[in-house]
Amino acid sequence: MASQRDTSTICIFDVDGTLTAPRLKICPDMEEFLKKLKSKVHVGLVGGSDLVKIEEQMQDLEKNESVTKKFDYVFSENGLVAFHNGEKVGQENLLHYAGEDKLQEVINFAMKYMSEIVLPAKRGTFFEFRSSMINICPVGRSCSQEERLQFVEYDTKNKMREKFQAALIKEFPDAGLVFAIGGQISIDVYPVGWDKTFCLKFIEKGNYKTIHFFGDKTDPGGNDHEIFSDPRTIGHKVTSPDDTIKQVSELFFKD
Repeated sequence: MASQRDTSTICIFDVDGTLTAPRLKICPDMEEFLKKLKSKVHVGLVGGSDLVKIEEQMQDLEKNESVTKKFDYVFSENGLVAFHNGEKVGQENLLHYAGEDKLQEVINFAMKYMSEIVLPAKRGTFFEFRSSMINICPVGRSCSQEERLQFVEYDTKNKMREKFQAALIKEFPDAGLVFAIGGQISIDVYPVGWDKTFCLKFIEKGNYKTIHFFGDKTDPGGNDHEIFSDPRTIGHKVTSPDDTIKQVSELFFKD
């Protein structure tokens, strides 16, 4: 007899670096594993990217089913755009919150800063204005996969994004904004409190006894840190999709 689904427990997953390789599509093994996990507990996603990018990475193209219907909860843009059982249940707006003047100050400072650094490559789309955040990308989001990896190697060695992040924090200490290192190639800008813990306001309505969170950018300054360390969650730091499967299996599939 099949075991009953535990509706008092939910697992929330970051996307890039946790369920998929950064900006790449979900592999079949992970897709099957998440289906298996959904038979045991509730499952949700919370990514920093917009919904279009999460769809690209997580969608089952054969079934052409929206990612918002595949999981109990899907949160894009750190949870500022929220879906529950396929229905949109929340959306915030950065422009209305912060105002054009303040956002242009940040953008102008970042443009000047990036104009003075030399990288292995610079391409296009250095700023992506999402509904709830600004994504700043020194290499440019239109870079190729090879150029992305070149930037990752350069950034790992030279701490380019950490220095950029520190400069933004120093320049705008009282702006009420967070500057968080996100994914492999960018920095996310959003209001204080609009980090991934924002999704918990929706999760808590489900009256879960246990909320597990799995993410890779859990150190201070990373965009998984706040939800990883939040007292409402049990945080799990992972190093790759394979490590995610390993850690989740140890929790739910020991028998």
